[in-house]
Amino acid sequence: MDPSQQPPQILILGAGVIGLTTALVLSHTYPHSQIRIVAAHFPGDRSLHYASPWAGANWSSMATDNGPLEHYDAVTYRRFGELVDGVSVFGCRAVRAGEGNEMGLGRMGMWGVFDAPVGECGVLSEGTGKVWYEELVGGLRMLEERERPAGSVWGMEVKSTFRVNTQVYLQWSPRLQTQALSKGIPTTRRHYPSLTTLLTDHPTTTLLINCTGLGPLTLSDIQDNSLYPTRGQTLLIAEPKVPISRMYFRAPARLDPTTTYIFPRPLGGGIILGGSRQDYDWSGTWDETLGQDILERCCALCPELGRPSDLQVLARNIGLRPSRKGGPRIEIEAQTRKWNVPVIHAYGHAGAGYQSSWGTAERVLELVGEVFASTTMGTGSEKESWKL
Repeated sequence: MDPSQQPPQILILGAGVIGLTTALVLSHTYPHSQIRIVAAHFPGDRSLHYASPWAGANWSSMATDNGPLEHYDAVTYRRFGELVDGVSVFGCRAVRAGEGNEMGLGRMGMWGVFDAPVGECGVLSEGTGKVWYEELVGGLRMLEERERPAGSVWGMEVKSTFRVNTQVYLQWSPRLQTQALSKGIPTTRRHYPSLTTLLTDHPTTTLLINCTGLGPLTLSDIQDNSLYPTRGQTLLIAEPKVPISRMYFRAPARLDPTTTYIFPRPLGGGIILGGSRQDYDWSGTWDETLGQDILERCCALCPELGRPSDLQVLARNIGLRPSRKGGPRIEIEAQTRKWNVPVIHAYGHAGAGYQSSWGTAERVLELVGEVFASTTMGTGSEKESWKL
C-alpha cells in the first residue's frame, strides 16, 4: 500500500486526565487511526509529578475570559452530566451506582463563600460582569448573612455541579485507561527528555499531541518557561456518620493561596479537605503546620465535620498543579520543522484539568482536523478511507 494511504499514527505524550480524555475522543472520531499513549506515569501511580490523582476534584469554573476557557469548562460540564445520566460520550458510557456512577462522578450542590466584595473576587466574566455559568448549573442563589460564616462578605449557592472521585475516574471500570485499552490504544511507560528522542523511538508517527502538564518546562526542545508548579496540600478524611450534603469553599478570591475547600467524593471515597496554592514550590515534604491549619479552617467552614480532633485522616496528599502564565497552551506548534511532524500542545491547565478536560479534548480534535486538512492525510478518498 502507498504510505500516503496508511492511516495516521497519532502519538499522545502524557497520561493524565487531559491525555487520556484526548485519546478517547480521537479514537472515537478516527477509529481506524493508530493511537499510542506514552507517559512516565499512568493511573495507579502516586508521584508528586503526576498531578491528576491528587486533584480535589470538582467542577467549579475558574475561567472568566468570556472566551475559550469558559467554553472548555461548559463542554465538560455537559459531558459530565451525560456520563452521570448514562449517556454515551464519544463511545464512553457509565452506569449509575448509588450516589454517582461507576466512573466516579456524582452531582452535588456547593456553597462558595468570599471574604471580599464580589467585584474583587475574580468570579465575574470579562465584558459581561456576570458569573457566566449561572444558567448552566441550574441557577445561583445568594446566601443570606445568617448562612455565611462570620467575617465573610458574600456567598453563593451553586445549585448543581459535579464532584469527582479521581481514583475511580482514572483507574476503575470504566476508567479512562481501560476505555483507552479497550479501543486498542496501546501504552508505553517511558520518560523522554525531549520530543526529538520520543519521535526517534517512534519514527512512523504522523502526529504528536503533547499533554504533559508541567513537562514542557523541562523538555529540552520546548522549555516553556511560562510554566511553573503550584504546590497543593490536601487531606483525605473518613466520612462522618452524618453525610455532608454539599461541597464548600471559602476564599478572599476565587484563586487564592488560602482557599479552604471541602469536597465529599462519591462512591465512598471519603472527603477531601484543602487547601493551599504555593506557586513555584516543588517541595514534596508534608507541612504539618499547614495541614493542621487546613483541618481547622475546614471545621470552621463546615461545622458538620466536628472538631479537628474528631476527624479520621486517611491520607496526606501533595501535588503540583501545572500552572502557566497566560493560561493553558492549546494550539498547533508553529515551529514543527524541528521535528518534521505536526505537534499539537494541550498543557498547563493548573487546577482546571478535570473541569476543562472534555472541552480541551474536543478543541484538540478540532486542531487535529485542521492538521489533517492541510496534509495529504486530510484530502480526497484517502481521508475517507480511515476517518469513518
